[in-house]
Amino acid sequence: MNSNTILEGLNPPQREAVEFGDGALLILAGAGSGKTKTLTHRIAYLIATDKAKPWEILAATFTNKAAGEMRERLATILGQENTRGFMPWMGTFHSLAVRILRQYGENIEIPKNFVILDDSDRLGMVKTAMKEIGVTEKQYTPRSIMSMISNAKNDCLTPTEYAEIAQAPNQQVAADIFPRYERLRKNGKALDFDDLLLETVRLLKNVKEVRDELRAKLKYILIDEYQDTNKAQYQIVKLLLNDAKNICAVGDDWQSIYSWRGADFTNILNFERDFPGAKIIKLEQNYRSTEAILNAAHNVISKNLQRSDKKLWTDQKGGSPVRIVPAMTETHEAEILVQKIRSEVDLRVRKYDDFAVLYRTNAQSRVIEEVFLRYGVPYKIVGGTRFYDRAEIKDLLAYLKLIYQPFDSASFQRIVNVPKRGLGDTSVAKFVAWQNMSGMSVVDALLNVELCNDITPRARESFLKLGNDLSDIAKLIEQLSPDEVIEKIVNKFDYRDYLSDGTPQAESRLENVAEFIGVAKSYADLGLAGFLEEVALVSSADQSAESAVTLMTLHAAKGLEFPAVFMVGMESGIFPGAKAEFDPAAMEEERRLCYVGMTRAREDLVLTFAQSRFLYGARQYNLPSPFLGDVDENFVKDSILQNNFYSSSLSDSFRQSSDQRLDYPNKSGNDGFGGLATTNAEPRFVPDDLELEIGDKVKHQIFGTGTVIKIEKSIVTVDFGVGKLKKLNVSFAPLKKL
Repeated sequence: MNSNTILEGLNPPQREAVEFGDGALLILAGAGSGKTKTLTHRIAYLIATDKAKPWEILAATFTNKAAGEMRERLATILGQENTRGFMPWMGTFHSLAVRILRQYGENIEIPKNFVILDDSDRLGMVKTAMKEIGVTEKQYTPRSIMSMISNAKNDCLTPTEYAEIAQAPNQQVAADIFPRYERLRKNGKALDFDDLLLETVRLLKNVKEVRDELRAKLKYILIDEYQDTNKAQYQIVKLLLNDAKNICAVGDDWQSIYSWRGADFTNILNFERDFPGAKIIKLEQNYRSTEAILNAAHNVISKNLQRSDKKLWTDQKGGSPVRIVPAMTETHEAEILVQKIRSEVDLRVRKYDDFAVLYRTNAQSRVIEEVFLRYGVPYKIVGGTRFYDRAEIKDLLAYLKLIYQPFDSASFQRIVNVPKRGLGDTSVAKFVAWQNMSGMSVVDALLNVELCNDITPRARESFLKLGNDLSDIAKLIEQLSPDEVIEKIVNKFDYRDYLSDGTPQAESRLENVAEFIGVAKSYADLGLAGFLEEVALVSSADQSAESAVTLMTLHAAKGLEFPAVFMVGMESGIFPGAKAEFDPAAMEEERRLCYVGMTRAREDLVLTFAQSRFLYGARQYNLPSPFLGDVDENFVKDSILQNNFYSSSLSDSFRQSSDQRLDYPNKSGNDGFGGLATTNAEPRFVPDDLELEIGDKVKHQIFGTGTVIKIEKSIVTVDFGVGKLKKLNVSFAPLKKL
């Protein structure tokens, strides 16, 4: 193919990057600036100009999907057949590591036919190692130990090196298990997912002949999403580079949001230090978003201190302004979304799938899902699971249903070994068969399990304990509210410990449990039967529409784009999270995540916050997110401290939590939110004017009694006890001076 054809349609910086010759090149590619196009065309240009053959180029990506799409684009551009042999060194870091180890691993005693362990295999080996040193699963969960070993490997630490830095008790236990796990793994001629990178580093470091052969073979190395590389991936890249240093790194430090899984965005910031004289090309023309959205996003990210310097621009001048919309509660917030979406769909301005709703944590989807279902707005969860379909929620529902209906064998089958009770499939099958023959309910059969002769004494003991625990809770269901029943279940069966497995997903699961308990609180007047009925209706609702609103976390949204985006829950303590308030590095990552979310929007971006939110089982009164002030400084000056509530025209009233109910008048207007921007409404709760001084005692209906320690206009900071500092706006927080 003519190389000039490859250059067609590229803007000047893209073309400069594609035509760049030998040496180190860093392409700082802003959001929506055509980075994939630039990277693909650079590879095509190298091949078309005979700088390299397809098999002499290593191109590393972070997902198989990205690698597949890039390979397909290249084949089309070059007019070649997209076969397995085309671009053999293009793939994820892990797939490239497998290729290297299969071919050269025997140099470090890794057999060609090594197997790759999946999660269940790894867990099994960790459990075996735990038994060897007498550590029980009640003391430390195998998954938490596995996670610590994984983190150590990602940091390129050997068992000996990890033992030297292990300080906390759980780290010291992991340090004892680490070498035993490694012995079991090696005996099985196996590598886990982390070993693929770690062993490749070891091979390239220690075997000069292999390193030299690969360096001679691979003339050009190109890395996508360089800001997401971890220590092991970074070392692999450095070890594979030959003297020509023909490396092209593409990425955007502004979009580095994966530090929790080992990514180190300073790799991209230090590129010039690593490769003196490197060429830096910035792709700053954005082809996705309007000028208004880009300016707002830039205002947010520019507050970060650790970042590269660039400014995105677009030919799409103007555009709808980014809107900051307050809501009274989390339910009102969801109704605002419905109002906006339904009005535009009804007017045929947009389709449902033009909209995306982005949130910081999975637990936030629950209210949105319920309100969407109530008003018939179709939706789909991307990169996650519907709230009531999540494993931890289904587990707790199964416990509730079995306690409520002791003949519910399906629920029993789900929870019989959740958490683990040492009951094998054979024992469970024998028990179920005997229970069916006996005519007894599941719970009664558990209580009378000594009559079943087909199972071992140890299994019989486990079944009996489960029966006694279920029976104890069942005796209390008439006296307890649904949320109290769930709390009993969670505590009785150590369910929180079961979920706390040390993985990044553990915190999200625990948040979902807290949210589920919070949901149950609002059904105190209906009892357990009413709660189970309501949940069943919500979870079984039909959602088969082809066009649907996308719901997803901000992390899951990276790389995607939509005509219209809502970012919800823009409140301190939620986004940014509470932990970030005391950690500057974490706050900068939260701000990068905010930037990623904002730049998913092509035409319309709406940021919402609730002045009161029921989340994780308690009503919160959080300040609006500081990111809203970054978006628009006038928001800070004019909006935060106003006692200004906006109403939804969708309903006159709706269920609130049992600890506070707010009514909203049914008013409408004529702007894009059905009057939301022009309608004022007063909540039922209107506080007395509080004249507070530092040291005053106050009472809050959720947080209890506390002491005022700081006053800033209408914002007071109250100490409610150890670890319970809360900033509250006296305009609407229900505070009473004592």
